[in-house]
Amino acid sequence: MMVPDFPVQPVNRAAVGAFDAAVGLDGQENARVAVPGFVARAAAMQRQLLRRDDDGFLVRVAHGWFLYFRLRRAASQMVQNGGILLDKPLPVHGRGRLKAAFQTASPPQLRYNRAFSQRLCVPRFFRRLPMLLSDFDFHLPEHLIAQHPPAERGASRLLVALPDGTLRDETFAFLPQLVRAGDLFVFNNTKVVKARLFGQKESGGRIEALIERVLDAHTALAHIRASKSPKPGTVLLFDGGIRAEMTERAGELFTLRFAGEQSVWQILERHGRLPLPPYIARAAAAEDEARYQTVYAKHQGAVAAPTAGLHFTEALLAELEARGARTAEITLHVGAGTFQPVRTENVAEHKMHSEWYDIPAETAEAVAETKALGGRVWAVGTTSVRALESAARATGCLSAGSGDTDIFLTPGCRFNVADCLITNFHLPKSTLLMLVSAFAGTEEIRRIYRHAVEREYRFFSYGDAMVLGRKEAV
Repeated sequence: MMVPDFPVQPVNRAAVGAFDAAVGLDGQENARVAVPGFVARAAAMQRQLLRRDDDGFLVRVAHGWFLYFRLRRAASQMVQNGGILLDKPLPVHGRGRLKAAFQTASPPQLRYNRAFSQRLCVPRFFRRLPMLLSDFDFHLPEHLIAQHPPAERGASRLLVALPDGTLRDETFAFLPQLVRAGDLFVFNNTKVVKARLFGQKESGGRIEALIERVLDAHTALAHIRASKSPKPGTVLLFDGGIRAEMTERAGELFTLRFAGEQSVWQILERHGRLPLPPYIARAAAAEDEARYQTVYAKHQGAVAAPTAGLHFTEALLAELEARGARTAEITLHVGAGTFQPVRTENVAEHKMHSEWYDIPAETAEAVAETKALGGRVWAVGTTSVRALESAARATGCLSAGSGDTDIFLTPGCRFNVADCLITNFHLPKSTLLMLVSAFAGTEEIRRIYRHAVEREYRFFSYGDAMVLGRKEAV
């Protein structure tokens, strides 16, 4: 008999081979575990093999029969407190034991197997399955990594991937045709500074500093690259006659105190060099002074550009306004941590970097008005998403204010503000790839990225763009 109120899709034995191939198993009773650790008490007790996808859980019961369950996230499930809680009791046999249904005959008949009901205990609360770093990997041919901006700003391609199921290959100039009157575009107005300084230690030895954050007129936090890390009290001599002392270590950063009358901002403007991302295999050139900066950049403080904004021109902004769209701005100073790799296989163990953001009162008001009138909020870039969702994390509504955020948006997170996202294509295994997977759905992002690679879209900072819709919003 079919168990009521429990979304089970049984698969017969003939489907075992295809299923094993799909989830990376080897067809054996003790096949390779698809996720590490225990993901639910039932899995730990029965040595089941589980894998998480956008529909829910794929569960293999590995004793006796090949029995598979697809537990779908349906109306009877809701995400709460970092896990999945069924708001209807699971059907049980005896004390806490699940009635298992399975497919045995042709024509298919569902029968109850008492052996499974006696051995398979499923708790009411399931822990969220650990996300693996390898789940966010994909093959990217090296020639698709853009090393230069397009010949003209805005001449990039645009992959439209709104949740209607179709993928459309367009140019970025097509964007205004997706806009409705009353929509709101939120831009990050941070400005990239010439944050890279070169020099040597007073005692000798070449050194490179990347200024991460300016603390006051003469003090800054920096990343230091040297053959040997400087100790407190070490004097650094940078090109241009700039002298600084390393006063203390702050985690992976170093506190530098600059001597002289020039402020840190003046030193960087006169003697600093533009920091390009590590995957651009060349030094910064004259074209980067303008092209690695958005046309609406205002507040200096970033060491990396909010790259989704690089596609916008003044003419395109005017066209959006002509179609009835409004614009608003936030500031998030992008730090070098945006390029920091995830070094843990269990994604939850990754320590996210911190960045400073500011949400003006007028932006919070514009978002509230847009939502009230049924318009959509378009976040231009992942940095805009991080700022908006950080400021709405406490109450679910966007609040004006500023501060530091280390928000880590991964599949299963709730988005309170952004309805649509304009973004570039991101690195394999990166936190930004996890963010877009959370926004549009993991399987959808895999489909989009396969399409992008096949159609040879350009990737990363100087690459092409895509438009995503929030999975549960559009």
